[in-house]
Amino acid sequence: MRHMASYDLMETMRTTSQWLGATAQAFGSYPVMGMMPSPWPQLVAAWGEVTERSFARMAARPDWGIASVVGEDGRDHEVHVERLLRRPFADLIRFRVQGRAERRRRVLLVAPMSGHYATLLRSTVSSLLPDCEVHVTDWHNARDIPVSEGRFDVEDYTLYLVDFIRHLGPDLHVIAVCQPAPLTLAATAWLAAQEPAAQPRSLTLIGGPVDPDAAPTEVTDFGARVTMGMLEKTMIQRVGFKYRGVGRLVYPGLLQLASFMTMNAERHIRAFGGQILRAARGEAADHDRHNRFYDEYLAVMDMPAEFYLSTVERIFKKREIARNAFTLRGRKVDFAAISDVAVKVVEGAEDDISAPGQCRAALDLLVGLPEAKKASHLEPGAGHYGIFAGRSWRDNIRPLVLEFIDTTSGPAGRS
Repeated sequence: MRHMASYDLMETMRTTSQWLGATAQAFGSYPVMGMMPSPWPQLVAAWGEVTERSFARMAARPDWGIASVVGEDGRDHEVHVERLLRRPFADLIRFRVQGRAERRRRVLLVAPMSGHYATLLRSTVSSLLPDCEVHVTDWHNARDIPVSEGRFDVEDYTLYLVDFIRHLGPDLHVIAVCQPAPLTLAATAWLAAQEPAAQPRSLTLIGGPVDPDAAPTEVTDFGARVTMGMLEKTMIQRVGFKYRGVGRLVYPGLLQLASFMTMNAERHIRAFGGQILRAARGEAADHDRHNRFYDEYLAVMDMPAEFYLSTVERIFKKREIARNAFTLRGRKVDFAAISDVAVKVVEGAEDDISAPGQCRAALDLLVGLPEAKKASHLEPGAGHYGIFAGRSWRDNIRPLVLEFIDTTSGPAGRS
């Protein structure tokens, strides 16, 4: 029962806040309220609308929402999500475009397991679909995974990536976004040493903490300040009785969301205050800019406790990846084994989560890779989100990544 009551209490607070929002919206929307010569009924209804929507999104898994893509023939082609591999903690999915010739570029997008669903990469997927066959690691919410499925830590995560890459074949280009960058590098090194024929053709690492100490941020400072005992005591809870994963130790999504929002509290307060005023004036829309962003941002998932704690301890505190000291099932993963996979690093100059230098440290680890197969790009003015989903990605980074993929493809065999 340890920490189970606190998990249920947190869920109760979320549900109560959602109910209060719905109640306020209904109360402020009564026709009789129109007789009052005051803006307060509209403000109450607007506050309720924004509050109810916000707290409801915290418990819902967003849909991919990618219905079609325009083909070379100028027509819309339907997009269907296929599950190629099903695993307890993640599925390997493919976005199949109907009625279109298969694209030569085959891409695996490694989504982060850091509090949000893989749908956080929706715009990244949409931007790549016209030119690529796109596959994504679709991580599951730990609260929905029965305890009988066992533990899941950084080594299990890495082996999942090894399995997915092996399944998709060697003519593959892997793009790791944020958190999975160091573990994707480890999976590639493992394949390079154990199964060279299964290596991907190229690896693109976008804004990930390969060496957290290369450029400290608030995130890395937090990892350095707290002890593992403190983290386990204050951040880890057991899933309550409402979900299939009852009893599983997790780092709850709601706690993660609180940490995310605390980092930029003033910006979020202004954003929600502005949305309430727009709703009161009748200017808010279901899919306006605010709702599009926060519908995704507020949708959080629980993380397996073993994965969270082992990430902090092994990636941030002990810096096993940065020191080339990472082990997988008791065997050392040597990054010098990577000698044939082209590697590109992308960073944002204004990234306050994985600052410039943290991801580029990967290139220094690749002592067995020729310099001609290494590349890096620093995007001016881009923050963390912008380097994989914003304007910087669409206008500058995406074309560079596609060019890198083309350069490393080759007509046959390995380039």
